[in-house]
Amino acid sequence: MQRTSERAFRYALAVLAALVALFLRALLNPLIGPENPYHTAWLAVVFSAWLCGPGPAMATVTIGVLGVWYWFLPPFNSFAGKDRRDVFGLLGFLALSAVIIFLGESTRRLIARLRSTEKELKGIQNQLEQKIAERTASLAERTSSLEQRTTELAEKAAMLDLANDAIFVRDSSDKISYWNQGAQRLYGWSVDEAVGRGVHDLLHTEFPIPMTEIKQRESWEGELRHTKRDGQRILVASHWTTLRDASGEAKGWFEINTDITSRKLAEEATRRLSGRILTLQDEERRRIARELHDSLGQYLVALKINLDILSASDGVPAHVVAESSNILEQCITETRTISHLLHPPLLDESGLNSAVRWYVEGFSRRSGIPVRFENSADLPRVNSDLEIALFRAIQESLTNIHRHSGASSGEISLRREGEEVCLEIRDNGRGMKADQLARIMQGFSDVGVGLAGMRERVRQLGGSVEIKSNAGGTVVRVTAPLRESAADSSGSRPNAPDWRIA
Repeated sequence: MQRTSERAFRYALAVLAALVALFLRALLNPLIGPENPYHTAWLAVVFSAWLCGPGPAMATVTIGVLGVWYWFLPPFNSFAGKDRRDVFGLLGFLALSAVIIFLGESTRRLIARLRSTEKELKGIQNQLEQKIAERTASLAERTSSLEQRTTELAEKAAMLDLANDAIFVRDSSDKISYWNQGAQRLYGWSVDEAVGRGVHDLLHTEFPIPMTEIKQRESWEGELRHTKRDGQRILVASHWTTLRDASGEAKGWFEINTDITSRKLAEEATRRLSGRILTLQDEERRRIARELHDSLGQYLVALKINLDILSASDGVPAHVVAESSNILEQCITETRTISHLLHPPLLDESGLNSAVRWYVEGFSRRSGIPVRFENSADLPRVNSDLEIALFRAIQESLTNIHRHSGASSGEISLRREGEEVCLEIRDNGRGMKADQLARIMQGFSDVGVGLAGMRERVRQLGGSVEIKSNAGGTVVRVTAPLRESAADSSGSRPNAPDWRIA
């Protein structure tokens, strides 16, 4: 409806312009006569073409032509009788009016397009300004958040610098990106000297397992050997944590290292002392066993002979002599048994195989638990320290079977495997719980000293102890080098295998 009213107004304006032009031509007619009758009509056509559009402009041309043709060309007040010049003038007016209308419409459309483009540009400008304002606000918010996080990181970094442990961060190429004051104090390199350098080239790290295997884990704990700036080699307890980006890719590692060199030296000294104590204990057992056998045993035998002689004479009640003889016989048997348990003479005289077979037979008889013993024919006579260690391992294992396992049978295997001797003691008992195995591995005192003594004896010989246990029973496996003798007094095997629990 609005467009129809607007169109009617434009046509009315065009008609009015044509009529005004004819009126002006009538006023000018006394001055200029019939010459140039379209002067005022040009103005109306230009006005209509510029403001009203092509349709109203053509209406203006039509009214102007009719008015000029009728009123201002002789014969006046008539459409007929015009000469040829008037016809050519009319055609020229129409042609030029068409050009004016075309140019006016083109100009009008161009102006409309320019206005539309200007409007669109203004809208785009408004949108850009709005987006810029939003981005500016977002950037300000992110800047504030970043400043806050930077402050928090600075505070955390300051707290990390207070730690005594060496703490540093490595990127995916093992370059150091953070190095705390604890690391500077431990290793001797300053922050400026360490950051950007390869950590393993700087510290000359020695790994217990391949580093590729460590990097595959989310976290890892273990012992590493490092070199300080002054060339000193130290042992550290290291804890690694993998750092990942938003996509889950590893972008570095967070590492905390604690110097345990002094602690390890103390532990090694303790182990050497324990090994020496066990050696002295074995020597003392051997001496006591010999004294029981050679001294007290001989006295008891002599007393038994005297009692036998006394029983043949008159004047002494026979039952008293018989009772005393029985008691003395028991004392001799117990003394011999204690002597053999402290240190079986067969161990020195015939070797480990004979001593183990004698002990296993006695254990089965006393405990009621049948134990089968198997040994390989190619096992040579080993040195005395190794024989004692293996015999004590059998003693401790069979004692544990009798006291704790609830087993109905056991097996002992002694064989040679290459250049090592291998001892296995297994039972079909209830086994040990996982936490108990862990406590044994960590050396807690509440698991008893027997297993710890077994471990130290074998370790002093460069061997290892492995324990496997489940609901089906327990297996104790002892391995030691055949060619190894007892460890020297300096305890020169800090890297000898310890024991493993599976």
